[in-house]
Amino acid sequence: MPFRRSNFKVGVYVDSANIYRNGGQKMKYDVLRVFACRDDAEPIRLNAYVTCDAIRAKRDDSYRDGNTGFHSALRDFGYKVIVKEVIWYHDETGSKYGKANADLDLAVDALLQSENLDRVLIASGDGDFVKVVRALQNKGCRVEVVALDNVSKRLREEADMFMSGYLIPNLIPVESTQDLRAPWGATGSRVRGHCRYRSDQGFGFFSFLKTLESSLWLKDDRVSDSPYETVFFRDKDLPEGVDPASLPSRDYIFEFELAKSKSGDKQQAVEIKLVSTL
Repeated sequence: MPFRRSNFKVGVYVDSANIYRNGGQKMKYDVLRVFACRDDAEPIRLNAYVTCDAIRAKRDDSYRDGNTGFHSALRDFGYKVIVKEVIWYHDETGSKYGKANADLDLAVDALLQSENLDRVLIASGDGDFVKVVRALQNKGCRVEVVALDNVSKRLREEADMFMSGYLIPNLIPVESTQDLRAPWGATGSRVRGHCRYRSDQGFGFFSFLKTLESSLWLKDDRVSDSPYETVFFRDKDLPEGVDPASLPSRDYIFEFELAKSKSGDKQQAVEIKLVSTL
């Protein structure tokens, strides 16, 4: 059985601007909280660092109302919202540009608050956080990174665990032409995973995370406690532009529909699309 620790303390720090710019416009912050607090962990800090253009908010009702609604939803999920206002500058040509960087705020908060934390989750792909990750580890924290597109390779390697947000069940809504689709992992649902194994006979297997269990390190779905499953696919069903010879690879993340195989006793991946390349 998975080890449970009811007093395990977690801090979540979301670089919302980075996530939004890199595939996370529809990210579910409630699902991120559930993922971070697996193992029956207690959320001690849930910080979301957001940006706001105060000048635009004064003249654009839609922008202002959208920000207000977003911030309210975050607070409903238990997040503390830290707003960084956009500051406008002029470059040497006279062109105007805005900056609202919350990196320093996130780094300082995470380091100061880590005294009371066992695990820190940073939601960002920004390589500027590499030294922050190392400093948190030196203070005794396990550090996990969740990000989507344009993720720093150094950040992925520095973290104790990196998880693409595309692979976390329901964190990023899957595209669907149906109003009602089967739940993630069931036949008829669309899920995301990567190629774990491919033969030289025109077929392979995708691995995907089915449930948010504590044993994320158990990649082999033959182990009873593994939260992963594998599904069969045919090379001919891979999307155009993906060379089967480049697989298996953890750098390619695919989205696919789970359908019954011809034998009827297993699932098969169909309608495959490439959603991200790390």
